[in-house]
Parts: sequence; structure tokens; C-alpha cells
Amino acid sequence: MNKLLTAVFALAVACVTATASAQEIKGDAVAGSKKVAMCVGCHGIAGYKTSFPEVYQVPKIAGQGAQYIVSALNQYKKGDRKFPSMRAIAASLSDQDIADVAAYYSTLGVVAGATLPDKPSIEPSPKVAAILAKANCIACHGANFAKPIDPTYPQLAGQHASYLYVALKEYKEGNNNPHFGRANAIMAGIAKQFSDADLKAVAEYVGSLDGDIKTVSESRFIK
Repeated sequence: MNKLLTAVFALAVACVTATASAQEIKGDAVAGSKKVAMCVGCHGIAGYKTSFPEVYQVPKIAGQGAQYIVSALNQYKKGDRKFPSMRAIAASLSDQDIADVAAYYSTLGVVAGATLPDKPSIEPSPKVAAILAKANCIACHGANFAKPIDPTYPQLAGQHASYLYVALKEYKEGNNNPHFGRANAIMAGIAKQFSDADLKAVAEYVGSLDGDIKTVSESRFIK
């Protein structure tokens, strides 16, 4: 019994130590600028589109929160997000690489002193307003969809509507398809309440709002 308790205690200490070590990793934006060659081929081209599982614009990530980028890349790395090329890229990155890339993109294109209003200047249609209220989106993503309550949640305002729509459908799909879907119980529960038409309407509204995220044109050969 004593040996069992000792082993359990050692395992617990190891887990806590591993968690603490992961939390202590700090990203270096300068180092990250030299690690994004695989990223700029899609995210560094304004208007670039992917074609799987349908045609949509790749997300804007410049100015996105660093902790969200870290969270998203780790989800791809673990397979909780299924997009094949992103899974392959994330799998090739160490924890330090991920932190550095996130630090770089979180500062890229950021305008010092720029602020957004607390609420969107564009009012949603009655239909979209009802969907947003039922989903309670502002509880996590903020009243202007640009100030999430937790740094691991994404800024959404101004994101490409076509990407938001596909992302919502991925949450709705869940974790059942080996090539498409996202494992997030909270978002799955929300998305499954609505039709694809509802999700598209929300995506188009949120994508029309002013936000801090953007696409900054980059060349993979200048780093």
C-alpha cells in the first residue's frame, strides 16, 4: 500500500511539475518571426482561400490573442481539431515554437493605442439578435466580439465570415469525423441548437464588425 501511495504521489507531483513547466514557457516574438515560414503561405496572403472541406478564406491571425493561438495550435497537435494540414504543421512544432509563433502573430500589425468601442456600431437583424441571445455568445467573446473574457478564447469581430461559418460547422460536427470537426463540448452544444443557415447568418454578422485582427502580407523569404 505504501508503495502504491508513493507511486501515486510521485505521479501527481510529475503532473503538476509538467503543468507548471508548460505554463512557464514564454513566447519570443523575434524568435517567432523566424519560425513562421509554414504559416505565411496561407495566413500571410490577403484573401487566400483553402478548399477543404469547402472553399473559404483562411482566418486572420495577426493581432489575435497569443494564448488563443497557443490553445488552437495545441488542439490541432492533439487532434482535437481535424484540419489535416494544420494538424501536420502543429505536430512539427515544439511547445516553445508554438509559444514563439503565438507571440509573433499576437503583435503583428497591432496599432499602439487603437481601441474598439465596447459595443458594435452595427446592429444585428432581429433573427441574428435572437440567435446570439439564445447562444449567449457575448458571455465568452465579449459584447463587441473582440474582447473575450478569457485569453484562450478568440477575438471574432472582423474575422472572415466564410471561416467563421466553417468553424461553427466543425464544432457542430464534433469529434466523429476523422478529417473534419472540433472537439469542444461547450461550442458543440451551442452550435447543434441551430441550422446551418442560422450559423451562416451569425458568421456574416460577426464578420462585418470592426475588429483588431487582420491579415498582414508577408514573404517567407524575408525572415
